[in-house]
Amino acid sequence: MSRAFVKEDAGDVAVPGRYPLPPRDDPGYDAAAARVLLEAARDADTGSGEAATGYRWGEERLHRHVRRILAQAEALPEDEQDRRFIRVARRFLGQY
Repeated sequence: MSRAFVKEDAGDVAVPGRYPLPPRDDPGYDAAAARVLLEAARDADTGSGEAATGYRWGEERLHRHVRRILAQAEALPEDEQDRRFIRVARRFLGQY
């Protein structure tokens, strides 16, 4: 089989541009990084989110942003809520 179809060296490498982030020194970077980590986890790709942002899952520095994102997600009408996204946000905060 061609090596082009083997995923063995994929690792935790972020695909460039998959997660749009502002420059690291941008004041909005941490908020954007929090959202990227949650979206990556929702899609079962936490490693790529960590690689893209430079933050580890559960990073305390991002908790205030995750709490805000979670509140917005929970405030949507129930039929519009992304239940998986809400679950991973709670997990990020340690609220299983």
